[in-house]
Amino acid sequence: MNVRDRRVQYETAGLDRHDLDESPIQQWHAWYVDALEAGLPEPNAMAIASVDDDGLPDSRIVLARGVDDEGITFFGNYESAKGRDLTRQPRACLLFFWAELERQVRITGRVDRLTPDESLAYFRSRPRGSQLGAWASPQSRVIASRDVLDDALAQLETTYADGDIPLPPFWGGYRVIPDAVEFWQGRTSRLHDRLLYSRDGDHWARVRLAP
Repeated sequence: MNVRDRRVQYETAGLDRHDLDESPIQQWHAWYVDALEAGLPEPNAMAIASVDDDGLPDSRIVLARGVDDEGITFFGNYESAKGRDLTRQPRACLLFFWAELERQVRITGRVDRLTPDESLAYFRSRPRGSQLGAWASPQSRVIASRDVLDDALAQLETTYADGDIPLPPFWGGYRVIPDAVEFWQGRTSRLHDRLLYSRDGDHWARVRLAP
């Protein structure tokens, strides 16, 4: 079938302003629980978009590892393309898409690095293989072959065979502090519901957007 002719009709009951929690974070958690209960495989997966020095956008999927009133946290290599973008332009847009529930949440805001202690606490919670992988991969850099990674991993397994694996100095966490959070619910005839929270001091203002 031609991509042009691919159509899915959304059939949900929709989303009303009065259905939403006053806090976008609490509302996100309510939808996240729905996604968990629906059996979605990675409901904490999100796209993160950044901008490089030339103004070119870039996007990739990462996993959210914390969502609370302080912001949304994720982890990665500070020297990767993503890390370099966020160092130069510390703002990002996040997108959670739960297709089975015909929902998405879009979040924009400032990006801060987590403290070393916060990054270390999460790093220690990771499986040992993932800890070694963080050291082994020069993320976003050109490598000659897969052997580069396999050889680096083998060497690291020998180096840290009998001890804890330290936190790499080039690896850690980020926190996105939201300025705006939009909840999108699919509706029939492409007249979807879009409810936008905008930060207003210590509070959140809510408005409806046309689809």
